[in-house]
Amino acid sequence: MKIKLTICLLAFLNFYDAQENITYQKPSAEILKLADYQRPPSVLMNSKKDWVVFTYRPTYKTLEDLNQQEMKLGGLRINPITNISSTATYFDNLKIRKISDKNEMQVKNMPASAKITNISFSPDEKKLAFTNTTAKGVELWIIDMETASAKKLTQDNLNANLGTPYTWHNDSQNILIKTLLPGRSVLIDAGKDLPTGPIVSTADGKVSQNRTYQDLLKNPQDEKNFEVLTASEMYNVDLNGALKKVMDQDMYAGVSFSPDGNYLLTTVIKKPFSYIVPLSRFPMTTTVYDTKGNVVKVVNEVPLNEIMPKGFSSVRTGKRNMTWRNDAPATLVFAEALDNGDQSKTADYRDEIFTWEAPFTGTPKSFFKTKQRFDGVDWTNDHYAIVSEDWYDTRNTKSFLIDLNNGESKVIDDRNSQDVYSDPGSFNTVKNQYGRSVVDMKGGKAYLIGAGFTKDGQHPFIDEMDVKSLKKKRLYTSNLKNAKEAIVDILNPSKGEILTTQQSSSQYPNYFKKNIKSNKTEAVTHFANPFESIRDVYKEVITYKRNDGVTLTGTLYLPADYDRKAKKQKLPLLIWAYPREYKDKDTAGQSTQNDNDFTFPTYGSFVYWTAKGYAVLDNAAFPIVGEGKTEPNDTFIPQLVANAAAAIDAVDHLGYIDRKKVAVGGHSYGAFMTANLLTHSDLFACGIARSGAYNRTLTPFGFQTEQRNYWDVPEIYNTMSPFMHADKMKTPLLLIHGDADNNPGTFTLQTERYFQALKNLGAPVKMVLLPKEAHGYQAKENILHLLWEQDQFLEKCLKK
Repeated sequence: MKIKLTICLLAFLNFYDAQENITYQKPSAEILKLADYQRPPSVLMNSKKDWVVFTYRPTYKTLEDLNQQEMKLGGLRINPITNISSTATYFDNLKIRKISDKNEMQVKNMPASAKITNISFSPDEKKLAFTNTTAKGVELWIIDMETASAKKLTQDNLNANLGTPYTWHNDSQNILIKTLLPGRSVLIDAGKDLPTGPIVSTADGKVSQNRTYQDLLKNPQDEKNFEVLTASEMYNVDLNGALKKVMDQDMYAGVSFSPDGNYLLTTVIKKPFSYIVPLSRFPMTTTVYDTKGNVVKVVNEVPLNEIMPKGFSSVRTGKRNMTWRNDAPATLVFAEALDNGDQSKTADYRDEIFTWEAPFTGTPKSFFKTKQRFDGVDWTNDHYAIVSEDWYDTRNTKSFLIDLNNGESKVIDDRNSQDVYSDPGSFNTVKNQYGRSVVDMKGGKAYLIGAGFTKDGQHPFIDEMDVKSLKKKRLYTSNLKNAKEAIVDILNPSKGEILTTQQSSSQYPNYFKKNIKSNKTEAVTHFANPFESIRDVYKEVITYKRNDGVTLTGTLYLPADYDRKAKKQKLPLLIWAYPREYKDKDTAGQSTQNDNDFTFPTYGSFVYWTAKGYAVLDNAAFPIVGEGKTEPNDTFIPQLVANAAAAIDAVDHLGYIDRKKVAVGGHSYGAFMTANLLTHSDLFACGIARSGAYNRTLTPFGFQTEQRNYWDVPEIYNTMSPFMHADKMKTPLLLIHGDADNNPGTFTLQTERYFQALKNLGAPVKMVLLPKEAHGYQAKENILHLLWEQDQFLEKCLKK
């Protein structure tokens, strides 16, 4: 093994010695053929599933797309010229058709050089609205579904900096829009504007647990820019483009009409702002208005929230999760913590849920109390509601069926949230008289759609549940041969009509209408496989055991021309993985992988390299288990190494690979995994780590699923940090990171500092920083170069 590593190291150093200033490269022909493909359209359907919208977008963004003006404020990334998120992904074309027709229609009169986003149907589903971003800003358009014709409603002066800048009125004839302030203040360039004093922050002695957030406000100039960029006025615009002002300027973070359309709920951001938390924790005031813009009631005032108790089941105090009740004309529903939001406090009940009827002159009524943390409520088209609660430490989730007539409740489901084999599925929903989604519950029956993961494979299902007895009857189980079916919707329960998607390893996912009584199937879409060159690769989900008995799985790919019987050639193996934490070994050993998932190569895996003669174990299971009072990270390193050893042993046992030529890779937490594996084991010839964090002392108040802070368990943070053990790392490593990473904890600085440590300690390492890229990569130039870097690296380390 030492001889092999030495050869790999020499090849690595010789190859990269003179390549510090290279220009963008493209990968080899086999990979380029797969990477440079035409993306099939995505599909959007209305609630009745009688209209299909096909949304088209380029396969990748370009560097020019990423190289736009950008301000990073309060957790936002904003283009101050166009007033929409600088990270927005745009469609460039729309086509529509009735589901009963055979051919789609090109929408007429579309904007030139369209940059489309924020697509939504009108409440009556006769119109489709979308925003188009021009060089100057955001404008609103609508499409008439019957005529397939588009029309512009507004100028490009909408403010989309806080999200979708419009809301449909219930009448489908008017739209509420957020517009830029007329003659708004000129933005301040913080780099040119001279400060009037230092930046001063003060702590008042209260303990808090705040993550390492990105893109925060940093100075008074940022505060002024944030206020200017998020402020809007609100207007009504009708379908002819006529405008009428409704609300004066404010920083509107949320806007929604009551189900009956008679009230408007708005949430606005207030001062003081914060330099240590994002805008979601700034002060906010929620107010109900009538349709004329008159104040009805201030229903919630949330102060600045910089102090949070420790733990993932801790929440802020006061009213939270305030929304309209979907099955009532104008009733608010919200939760309040009964334990001061602190999960460490003992409490019989954690949350209380209230309803509050318009015009909000009375006292909110207690609706239900949860013994764990409130997780949501689903309303029905009958006199029932379904309330969910959960608790992170135990991974328990529980749901209750509540009779709204008498307040009686029954437990529907009580299980480990990570136990996918016992997942009962999700209730089928329909639109009610208000156009809101509610659980379909007629004649004392409700319907559940389940993914159907089992120890014997995946078998999606439909269950009919009796509301009174809670007994279930299985109506349908998918048992397609050599294909995978996913149930999208139940179109008509009595007739047995459903909407599904079907796919296989070589069949691109397509939509089908199916009758589960007659078993007749009708194709709705006909998307072709854009990756024909690897349609014949061998694919198999393999199952194997870790040294402590935990069951593991991974999807194994072999080159199409590989002789699996003779096994004369021993292939290099590439393992791509991402660690996940569990509280028990049984759930850790469950699998959601399916042989019949479509083989879709992306830059987020190694699947491309099957075209170049490599074996690939994709999505290899890397569970980290902590049972009882033991936390998963207490034994992170030995479990990590055990997972890797089991994966290599399993593929080696099949006789396909040269176990001295194995590489491991991962993105984000998978990069962290990769660095640790190269540091603490000799299992791999090389590794690829992308956009990771390597020094956990730089994320001192928790990371991933670690709730404890650095000062609680310094030995855990230090042991898990590859940076702290950089002197032990001698295996070739390719470090890649976007130079504009926006993910909490994975600052680009993490890779830069780790590279410097490794380089100065003599480790064989190369760092590639991709210009303008955030945590996920998007520009075609960067992605193709990324694939080239990985290809060159693997060829030198595993094939020389």
